Amino acid sequence: MEKTPSEILKQYWGYDGFRPMQEDIIWSILEGNDTLALLPTGGGKSICFQVPALLQDGICIVVSPLISLMKDQVDNLQKRSIAAKAIYSGMGYRQIDELLDNCIYGRTKLLYLSPERLKSELAIERISKMNVNLIAVDEAHCISQWGYDFRPSYLEINEIRKLHPEVPVVALTATATTDVVQDIQERLAFKKGKVYQNSFKRENLAYVVRKEENKEEKLLNILNKVPGTSVVYVRNRRKTKDISNFLNRNNINADFYHAGLNGDLRSKKQSSWINSKTRVIVATNAFGMGIDKPDVRSVVHLDLPDNLEAYFQEAGRGGRDGKKSFAALLYSDSDKKMLTKHFETSFPELKEIKRVYQALGSYFQLALGGGIGKSYDFDLISFCTNFKLDILTALNSLKHLEKMGWISMTESVYMPSAVKMKISREDIYDFQLKNPKLEKFIKFLLRSNTGIFTDFVSIREGKLANSLKTETVKIVSVLELLDKEGIIIYRQKKDSPQLVFLRERVSIEDLNLDVKLYNFLKDRAKFRIEKAIEYCEKEECRSQLLLSYFGEKKSKKCGVCDVCLGRNKSLEKSDDFERLSKKILQLLKKENLTLPQIIDSFHAKDEKKIIGVIQYMVDEKIIKSVEEKFKLLDK
Repeated sequence: MEKTPSEILKQYWGYDGFRPMQEDIIWSILEGNDTLALLPTGGGKSICFQVPALLQDGICIVVSPLISLMKDQVDNLQKRSIAAKAIYSGMGYRQIDELLDNCIYGRTKLLYLSPERLKSELAIERISKMNVNLIAVDEAHCISQWGYDFRPSYLEINEIRKLHPEVPVVALTATATTDVVQDIQERLAFKKGKVYQNSFKRENLAYVVRKEENKEEKLLNILNKVPGTSVVYVRNRRKTKDISNFLNRNNINADFYHAGLNGDLRSKKQSSWINSKTRVIVATNAFGMGIDKPDVRSVVHLDLPDNLEAYFQEAGRGGRDGKKSFAALLYSDSDKKMLTKHFETSFPELKEIKRVYQALGSYFQLALGGGIGKSYDFDLISFCTNFKLDILTALNSLKHLEKMGWISMTESVYMPSAVKMKISREDIYDFQLKNPKLEKFIKFLLRSNTGIFTDFVSIREGKLANSLKTETVKIVSVLELLDKEGIIIYRQKKDSPQLVFLRERVSIEDLNLDVKLYNFLKDRAKFRIEKAIEYCEKEECRSQLLLSYFGEKKSKKCGVCDVCLGRNKSLEKSDDFERLSKKILQLLKKENLTLPQIIDSFHAKDEKKIIGVIQYMVDEKIIKSVEEKFKLLDK
């Protein structure tokens, strides 16, 4: 190893030091250990596999479920002069073929793959020939049926391990319960396994829950009281625009964001918020993954979440700079009813799921036995209109078909048009002589796109048309002609969700739905909803409730959430507080005492009040407990 992890970090990222646990995780990987890293949102998970990938010969295979996240990471790596590529749904066979060959024979250091691509014979055959130095599994909780976002395509990762059994695997996630932590290691067949996990506690983040009927006014109140950047999460797309308009009418600079917007617009909105030109972004849960903005002062949820894992991750986008921030959740009784209804619609009857599957085959005109591995642009509204399907029922049926391994769906992601020269410069010269009308266009294409012979380059047909003083439709026509003639490979832009058939199409009678899995997932979903409601309604420290859910059963009260502050204030206002606390301080100045010794120094009727005062003084770090005795905290 020619360089150290710290030197690679400085060379490519410009950082002088690692964040907590990053370097330990990197060394564990370099020592050949299978490693599970549980790092909080914004904890720098990607650095943990990118640095060891650069320190070793060969290529790192990165499995990630989100196209947008893959694209962002690849773009950022390429800006740092790190050779990274990504393969995901919507790319053509020829482009994937070229890209995989480059990973075998070229200098690519990181290859990002969506999990459904691991079923492709082409990918498996090429990966078997690659010099793989590490397999990285991002969003690793997706491999576990116990998790909130189970994706069966993740189960294919173990097949890739079999191709390179000596190569270590690193699994990374921000949220995992103890069941999920165990399941991840079993599913990925950890050998020499190490788990790195700090407490999930965020001391600078104050959790607040409010039962509110007029949520908009309360939101306005929060944003006026807490200055700085904010994210407001809502459940549906229409609401993002409504709330954003409401805030702007009340002189708060806001914008809206959801997955239904086109790629350019999403990028523009995201960039404006990251650069603090937009103060508040009102969004669905499509916003935030992979975005590292440190100075978010408040994250507000206007709807009751259906699971604490996603809520914890979204709330955790506040205060990454370590400064005081707020995670507020506003709910009402109607929210609970809506959550129950949402749960019921999330699990359509099995006959409905079969009906939707049958409609898919007709929609894409797939013959029985066909379709496996194929990716299609998918318009849910058009699909439902054609087959007279309820949109929610259809969407949830598709999700269950995905969880049972029949299909895979991806979010809408903008992929610009791209071209690559397929023939040599000499052959292009001959083609130009035979086709003089195309000479000007080909010369301009070559001159304005360096690297077009070795890799795909992004193009914008409209920009080409402006430069050549012609119409966009004519540019597209020429590109299609050159592709047909075998001169270039032309991949037209995409900005629509993709649907992939992971198995060949079968008849409705042969559609084997996993009833056991369906019932298991239904029970887990119900459990998570109950825990989310309990978090809102239980009068206990919010931080303790969240940490307990993730397996940290002995955490201390945070002292800054709405419950803790409410109790502290009521205690401080009580007539006896000053009297009791003053005497406790006098006693502890003389010597350290146990709880029974302190209680014995007071009248018996004061016992319950004394315990409350002591708890308050411990929470406020006035006193502490050492070996069952209380003592004054050293200042």
